[in-house]
Amino acid sequence: MIRSAILGLALAAAAAAMATARDTPAPSDAVIQGDSMPRTLSAFGFFADAAEQLPSERVMPYRLNTPLYSDGADKLRFAYVPFGQQAKARGEGLLDLPVGSALIKTFAFTENGERRLIETRVLLHRADGWIALPYLWNAEQTEATLAIAGARVPVVTPAGESIEYRVPNKNQCKECHGLEGKVVPIGPKARNLSRGWLDDFASAGLIDKAPEVAALVPLWEERAKAPVDAVARGYLDVNCAHCHRPGATASNSGLDLRWEQTDPKALGIMKRPVAAGRGAGDLLFGVVPGHPEQSILTYRMGSLEGGVAMPELGKSTIDKEGLGAVERWIRGL
Repeated sequence: MIRSAILGLALAAAAAAMATARDTPAPSDAVIQGDSMPRTLSAFGFFADAAEQLPSERVMPYRLNTPLYSDGADKLRFAYVPFGQQAKARGEGLLDLPVGSALIKTFAFTENGERRLIETRVLLHRADGWIALPYLWNAEQTEATLAIAGARVPVVTPAGESIEYRVPNKNQCKECHGLEGKVVPIGPKARNLSRGWLDDFASAGLIDKAPEVAALVPLWEERAKAPVDAVARGYLDVNCAHCHRPGATASNSGLDLRWEQTDPKALGIMKRPVAAGRGAGDLLFGVVPGHPEQSILTYRMGSLEGGVAMPELGKSTIDKEGLGAVERWIRGL
């Protein structure tokens, strides 16, 4: 609840900044759409105040109903659509963002009451497709610089665990954002965005219309009041399906964990592993109805061992709440 309140305050502050951003410079379309990989985050002009994460004009803060787990990091998300352009709603799936758009996501941890920005990842829609770039914040919290090779940063998680937080290198970004050989966004799907935010986005002229189908995926902080299957399937869609789907980097597993998938075998139910190797832990099926302890899916979610742990990237700790949600779903099958 405390983390949700912090994120809520951050979003409110960012939204307030948007309302008064007319006196601030807009992001640089030339930099966003250019061929270079800027050395500093500030070169893009996404923030009126980067340290406070207050966005520039036309940079809209947003949040996901169910977020991807990254060792408990707080995430501040923003979307930018260039002047004269609009995103297009495509049903409940990903928003279709025009060339020149950008998605910005900052990862932060709060230690001793102080928020510490760790990294900001940007997805830029250029004429030849999307490009993903990671930026690492300095100790002074005044600038983030391009981290092509990634980095490891000591942090203390909200659960009190001391870990080496892993900033991905540029190529690792493709492992999650790769689909049919191209880099694509994975976060802003209408089903995982609030109706209110989509309405605000439409009112600002940044999207052609607010899709009718929205907020299907439950709010994570209100999951206790939501159907067990919706909570678990939403979690798997957000945390796993960008790799475990046809055409993605883990398509050889035969799993398709997308929200819209209805085939039990594709979801791993009584499905034998295709390419798990020792990651199967001598278990026979991906999901065994009624028995999470016999299911490869939860076995791998609950591991930190190399070659076993899932997801392979972005995880140095076990998401106990997410694991619990999936275990409850399996028990009820």
